Amino acid sequence: MPFSKSAPPVFEHVSMRPYNTFGLDVEARYFVEINHLQEYIQLLNEGKYAHVKHFFVGGGSNLLLTQNLDALVVKIQLEGIEVVDENDTHIWVNAGAGVVWHDFVQYTVDHHWAGIENLSLIPGTVGAAPMQNIGAYGVEIKDTFDHLEALNLSSLTVERFDAEACQFGYRESYFKHAGKGQYLIASVCFKLAKKHSPKIAYGAIQDVLAAKGIENPGIRDVADAVISIRQSKLPDPKEIGNSGSFFKNPTVSATEAIRLQESFPGIPHYSVPGSTDIKFPAGWFIEQAGWKGYRSGDAGVHKNQALVLVNYGQATGLQIKELSEQIKASVLAKFGVPLETEVNII
Repeated sequence: MPFSKSAPPVFEHVSMRPYNTFGLDVEARYFVEINHLQEYIQLLNEGKYAHVKHFFVGGGSNLLLTQNLDALVVKIQLEGIEVVDENDTHIWVNAGAGVVWHDFVQYTVDHHWAGIENLSLIPGTVGAAPMQNIGAYGVEIKDTFDHLEALNLSSLTVERFDAEACQFGYRESYFKHAGKGQYLIASVCFKLAKKHSPKIAYGAIQDVLAAKGIENPGIRDVADAVISIRQSKLPDPKEIGNSGSFFKNPTVSATEAIRLQESFPGIPHYSVPGSTDIKFPAGWFIEQAGWKGYRSGDAGVHKNQALVLVNYGQATGLQIKELSEQIKASVLAKFGVPLETEVNII
């Protein structure tokens, strides 16, 4: 793949408003776009920006920026989708970290490769997907993940990580904790199925399919159902600034779950595979605490989905963070359940 023999241009004092889905207008001290991994390696070898932190951005869909960034912001634009292996039952597909996640999902659906159709319309890029172990409607990245390649920022060598090395958890991975700031994810490979076994038990997928009269859904049917549900519940970041789900769904012990069910009859809950713990929807707690549709200035809680915090135009990251802290305190006081943020607060 061709690339520039010189490092890409670095710009100074760049607004991050176009590069985060909350639409927050903080400033990056330095900013560079990387289209090929070798460009970044060349930039590192020059050493000119070794004195500042390097901050990686993909789609900017999981960021709450509360301050200017005294850093070199590296916008990852690594593209490309290719089949790297296949057998009678599965196909291995590799995608560059800068590929838009929804575009990648649609590509696999168009080719009748099954496994990630339930993850349609999740904002962000392929590179951020394993970092967050993104998930929706009964499916997580770890279910189809084969491996990823990442640049070790100390040795400037490319390393391969399998699922075990990634240490996947609920919206967690090695790259959010022990490996944070040590690697740049360059590409991700998925093992997808040639035969579709639809997962439609979670959420409203079955209801949408039934309303359309679809009894034996294909990959496209499931993807379209998920897209329809998400569009009905979640605001478009191009219209209202947001980062999707702001909080994780809390998981509690079986004993704590019994307390919640006895105290709040009818509370929705889900079993956790391989565990006796029980998961509860954070949006339910937030809505029951009275926050759904709340607005203070331009910071608010979405009217259709209490799990989504929004920027109606001129809110600051600090204002949205303060709102999130008020919500957490309120839910803890009412239900005794601590909420954790899914969004990375900077």
